[in-house]
Amino acid sequence: MKYFDAAATRAALPFDALIDALDALFVEGCTVPPRHVHRIGELGTSLIMPAWQQRYLGIKTVNIFPDNSARGLPGLFSTYVLYDAATGAPLASIDGNEITSRRTAAASALAARHLARADATRLLVVGAGRVASLLAHAYSAVLPLRQIELWSRKPEAAATLAAALRAQGLAAHSVTDLQGAVRRADIVSCATLSSAPLIHGDWLPPGSHLDLIGGFTPQMVEADDACFAGAGIYVDTAEALQKAGDLLGPMARGVFGEADIRGTLAQLCRGERGGRRDAREKTVFKSVGSALEDLAAAMLVVKQD
Repeated sequence: MKYFDAAATRAALPFDALIDALDALFVEGCTVPPRHVHRIGELGTSLIMPAWQQRYLGIKTVNIFPDNSARGLPGLFSTYVLYDAATGAPLASIDGNEITSRRTAAASALAARHLARADATRLLVVGAGRVASLLAHAYSAVLPLRQIELWSRKPEAAATLAAALRAQGLAAHSVTDLQGAVRRADIVSCATLSSAPLIHGDWLPPGSHLDLIGGFTPQMVEADDACFAGAGIYVDTAEALQKAGDLLGPMARGVFGEADIRGTLAQLCRGERGGRRDAREKTVFKSVGSALEDLAAAMLVVKQD
């Protein structure tokens, strides 16, 4: 059984290869049962996320303990174990945090390959956390980016991230005027834990693509209703329609219905549903994550070894 720490996992998942690996598994398909959610003690939560196909079985475990900050520890620990699907033999233990963050950014870039304008050059990243720090690299693998702006509720965090990205060769800088940044962006990618809308639909220019990553519960919201009105709306999986506050709220208020969702990421990859229709259309992609993406990443890690 091989062990891949964070650095080894990161090195095995370059975004160009990872995006293609996600695409391939969305086309092929795999079995993805509902995730298991277990309470551990008074405050802990453990998520168990399995997925398998003909050759590989993978299981991600995510342990969330909010009080860890008082102990000087991260609030979340994640591990991934890959098995031989024919025998059940364990093949590899892989850093779960790296798999999760990198496949999340890669899924957004994969969606943008279908939904953003091919000539999109201006990216706005909203947020400055782990996933936000990867989005510019992921999008650069599929689009000719020339301008990357970063906004965060904590301006110093956006400035620090922008400096790090510049040191990595990207044309990034931080901004404090969110409305102005949205108005000049071709792509707006949000990776926050916001419980109130940050992006307003009347800020989004014609032809823009809005990528909503952060909200994964009914209480979490990154975009207002106007972002969805008249837009081409897509989701990573159908599970987003049951979990995402960004979708549940406007659906309850009649802004759009389930029948208005144009497709899932798998349907886009398989060519079963069309993507962007013209250069002026606004598109929205809402993701909540899938164990399929974790499995695709884990398979790539062991193949790269």
